[in-house]
This record gives sequence, structure tokens and C-alpha cells, in this order.
Amino acid sequence: MREQVDSFCTYLRGERNYSEHTIAAYRRDILQFLDFFLKDREEDWSQVDNLAIRGFLAFLLQQGYGRSSMARKLAALRTFFYFLQREGRLTLNPAAEVGTPKQGRKLPQFLYRREIEALLAAPPANTPLGQRDRALLEVLYASGLRVSEVTNLRLQDLDLTRGEVKVMGKGRKERLVPLGSKAREALTLYLHQGRPELLAQNKDAGTTDRVFLNRWGKALSVRSVRRVVDKYVEELALAEGLSPHSIRHTFATHLLEAGADLRVVQELLGHASIATTQI
Repeated sequence: MREQVDSFCTYLRGERNYSEHTIAAYRRDILQFLDFFLKDREEDWSQVDNLAIRGFLAFLLQQGYGRSSMARKLAALRTFFYFLQREGRLTLNPAAEVGTPKQGRKLPQFLYRREIEALLAAPPANTPLGQRDRALLEVLYASGLRVSEVTNLRLQDLDLTRGEVKVMGKGRKERLVPLGSKAREALTLYLHQGRPELLAQNKDAGTTDRVFLNRWGKALSVRSVRRVVDKYVEELALAEGLSPHSIRHTFATHLLEAGADLRVVQELLGHASIATTQI
């Protein structure tokens, strides 16, 4: 793959009349992307897609790169992949539809598969709070729900037999979201063991139909969900800044990586605009 970089630089010099300074910068940017891309992949241009490029941008963000540097690197990749497309090595330019990072706007972080697997396995399965935390994390990853949507879930919203959850999203729009087997298993354990024990601690308000409860048997708050995620992120020494929204973005990223249609992911996330899903 690296030999095409040399050909690209020759193209920039001869046909595009780029300065040597710009050519050297583009070369560094492309080689940096290749170092990132080839860590766990074989040399195959067909494997380069927009998810790989977005993952590279997220990596750059975590490394502390500024927006202008990231925008230049993306411009270098767009030009490089245009060159490969012109040369017949690629059918489509995978960088063409990746938006340029805007000043002052953070790219959502996501977790790699080994990281999300470690996070989901972190809560203990033999305590009420551990069972709640595991069910909470599994639901976040399996459904891609917003934190507010998770804390507002009620028992009647769950259909574990069908593996579905009814969600009231932004604008009072209702949608059905499927749950995977791992999330159903974790929820079943929590609802049969952990939740009744937590509910028993509620001496004031009696009963509540909210799915996720705090240690006093009351509805779990948005802030508490963030604390739960923070706790296990810190225990596992994962990247700083990971949040419940990072799990939501991980859900979407892994679905797209597995070949899911962008519009299906848009519906699952409850996005009104497909442009939001593309970020």
C-alpha cells in the first residue's frame, strides 16, 4: 500500500503542481493513517471505508490534535483516495462523505470491541447494584438509547419475550428498539433478583415502575448513570472522557461496521436527520 503513496506524491508534483512543503505534509498524513489502519488489518484497499476514516479522526482527537490539523489530514486522505479511485484501485472514495471536523465541536468517542466487552463484564453479577449496572450497560450498548431514555424506561416498556423495548424519544416520538440476548439475560437477572432487593430499600415512596433504581429503591437519575459509567471506565483505565453517549456512539459504529444500513441505524437511534447519524 505504501508504494501507492510514492505514486501519489509524483501525481501531486507533476499534475497538481503542489509545493514540496504540501506534498511532504500530505505524505506524513497518509502514512500516519496507514500506520493506524494496518495495526490489525491486512494490506487491502477494499477494506478502507468511511468507518476506518472516522475511527482515525477519533484517534487523532484522543491524541490531542486540533481541528485544523484534523481537517488537513482529512483533505489529504480525500485527495489520496481520489487518486486511487482514478487509478482504478478503488471503486468509491471512502473519505468523500466524511464531514470535516468543525471548530468547537467534539467528535463522539467510541469503544473498540475489546473495550466494550471489558466494560460490560466489569460489574459483579452477585450483588443488586452489580446486576443493575450490568443490565444498564448491556441495554445502553444493545439499544443505543439516550441516557434520559434509559432512565425513563418503565417495566411496561419491556417485552423480554419478544426482545423489544418501547422508547419515548425526543419530541414525544415513540419507537421500538430490539434487544440482544445478552441484554435480555442481564435484564432478566436484574429484574428477578437485584431490582426487588433495591426496591425493598424504598421506605418513602412505596413502589415505582421505573426499570432502573438507585441504592435507595428510587428511580435512577441521568447523573447517576454517568457515575456508573465513570466508575467502570476508571476501574478499567479506559480513555478519559468516555460517557454513556460514547456507548450510544459505539452501538451505532459497530452496527455500521457490521454492514447495517445507515437509515436503519438512524431509526434505531431516534435521529430526525440522517446527517446526525453520519457524524
